[in-house]
Amino acid sequence: METSTFILEKDFANQGFTHIIGTDEVGRGPLCGPVLACAAMFKDINFEIPADKQKQFDLIRDSKKVSEKQREEIFDFINEHFYIGIGLCDHITIDRINILEASFLSMKKAVSDLIRNKSKVESQKLKVEERIIILVDGNKVIPNLSMEQYAVVGGDKLVKSISAASIVAKVTRDRMMQEMHVKYPQYGLDKHKGYGTKMHMDALIKYGPCEIHRKSFAPVKKALNRATLAR
Repeated sequence: METSTFILEKDFANQGFTHIIGTDEVGRGPLCGPVLACAAMFKDINFEIPADKQKQFDLIRDSKKVSEKQREEIFDFINEHFYIGIGLCDHITIDRINILEASFLSMKKAVSDLIRNKSKVESQKLKVEERIIILVDGNKVIPNLSMEQYAVVGGDKLVKSISAASIVAKVTRDRMMQEMHVKYPQYGLDKHKGYGTKMHMDALIKYGPCEIHRKSFAPVKKALNRATLAR
């Protein structure tokens, strides 16, 4: 079983970084709903895993390698042991600035949210001498971010903080799509979470796009044009 570690976080801690934050996003591919990012920072600055909690920490790995049930089970545990920040861009923003830029913006928001949440918990703002580094899943860093960054290809599989972020992001977005399913039950959002499955494509053809569909995405645009011609 492949599991992530705190090796990279420890390395940056040894270099003098005081805030080592992992970030990941989910929802770039779906045809509807938001793109959502999470930032996660382990609360123990020594990155030591208690022996009696090893099993739970082993579950913190690539969200795609963890079942939906396991993700739900580990969600509260991650929130207990990590500082967490959430950022998202809705379908309107995605259509306006494109999905890549929206993904970066959601990660920026997540990092800001984490720092804000941590400051509230500790009742103090960041000190001048504290150093932050953002560990970003993938091969690109977040543009126009005034913090040091390090891109990690396959980071959600390798780096514990990024794994934690990937799970929280996935669970949070899935829960949002479950809520959207109640409002738009005809699309089956509770099953595919907005991705372009056959079920979703068939519903898109039958019912046309709804309010939360991404109008700039080709299948949605095609369905819109079809609906316009049918009038």
